[in-house]
Amino acid sequence: QVQLVESGGGLVQAGGSLRLSCAASGSIVSTTTMGWYRQAPGSRGERDLVAYIAQGGTTVYVGSAKGRFTISRDNAKNTVFLQMNSLKPEDTAVYYCNAVPLRSQYWGQGTQVTVSS
Repeated sequence: QVQLVESGGGLVQAGGSLRLSCAASGSIVSTTTMGWYRQAPGSRGERDLVAYIAQGGTTVYVGSAKGRFTISRDNAKNTVFLQMNSLKPEDTAVYYCNAVPLRSQYWGQGTQVTVSS
């Protein structure tokens, strides 16, 4: 059974940076396209894809993540990262990692990111 554990969130001022980590059980990171999603306050449970990294290493960023976020992975450590720079208050959300397309059984507890203005 795959388990994903996110960490690295916190409270940061606008313009600051955070690096999120997603530790996976098993070898899913090296065999599956992995992505970061976020659920913003008031989103009624909707989780939007922020970025993903394909098995071959291709990375894709969605919307405002372009130019500010960097997704990467360490296959040996079964970990996916999300480096977030130039953070904005609208980046405030709970961040989750999951496969792309997502698999509902993979959701972890997420990590809270709060950006103050």
